[in-house]
Amino acid sequence: MNNFLFGNERFGYYETIGGGVGAGPGFNGADAIHQHKTNTRITDPEILEFRYPVRLEKFQIRKGTGGKGEWKGGNGIIRQLYFKETLEINLLSQHRLSAPYGMNNGEPGKKGEQYVIRLNERKEKLHGIDGVTVNPGDRLIIGDRLIIKTPGGGGWSEKPKNKKPR
Repeated sequence: MNNFLFGNERFGYYETIGGGVGAGPGFNGADAIHQHKTNTRITDPEILEFRYPVRLEKFQIRKGTGGKGEWKGGNGIIRQLYFKETLEINLLSQHRLSAPYGMNNGEPGKKGEQYVIRLNERKEKLHGIDGVTVNPGDRLIIGDRLIIKTPGGGGWSEKPKNKKPR
């Protein structure tokens, strides 16, 4: 689960961002979807940019993040935003310290990560549960960037892992 909030004294915005789904017996996991949070849909980019002081720079599948196995785990998401004014942001997310586990000898998916890149290009890594203030840009460069990379799902294998001989 990846919860992302931003706002100030005038407004608040909340969204959930999907990720990769784990594989199972006989099927690959799905890429970049909301799996366990039902009745949730992410805001369309045009609405997000029209109503809020942000610009969505990137929203794509995070290739190579699903766990390997006979059945591959789904890939996570990369979501990158530019902020146009000073805002408070908060994140509540999972699988930043421990990887999404694989099942039946399937490999784990990649962990998620998130960070802010400031105007001076200084990169600040954020924790799975974190909050920070982002600032507006000057006339030539618009604001801080927040990049969220969601985890992939774990793989599944019926076969044992190949073990190296001693």
